[in-house]
Amino acid sequence: MTIKNIEDEKKGQIIAEIDGEEAGIMEYTWAGEDKFIIDHTEVYPEFNGNGVGKKMVLEAVDYARKKNVKIMPLCPFAKSVFDRTEAFQDVLF
Repeated sequence: MTIKNIEDEKKGQIIAEIDGEEAGIMEYTWAGEDKFIIDHTEVYPEFNGNGVGKKMVLEAVDYARKKNVKIMPLCPFAKSVFDRTEAFQDVLF
């Protein structure tokens, strides 16, 4: 699985690919310079059960740590991963 983070000044997408095929997408929006909001996470049905969603959340967390910013997970899936993962609390807004 490969994960790509494509961003511009205000929005971004984290895209997961398996064997060159898009498996899921996470969309986020910058809210100022110190945080971004995860708006939506979608894993395509044929890739369910492969950990795609969690790997996209992990990419967002790694990205936030590198940029020294916080994440506001408004997407229900991302929020549930944050709620269950103590190690991600350092980037939670």
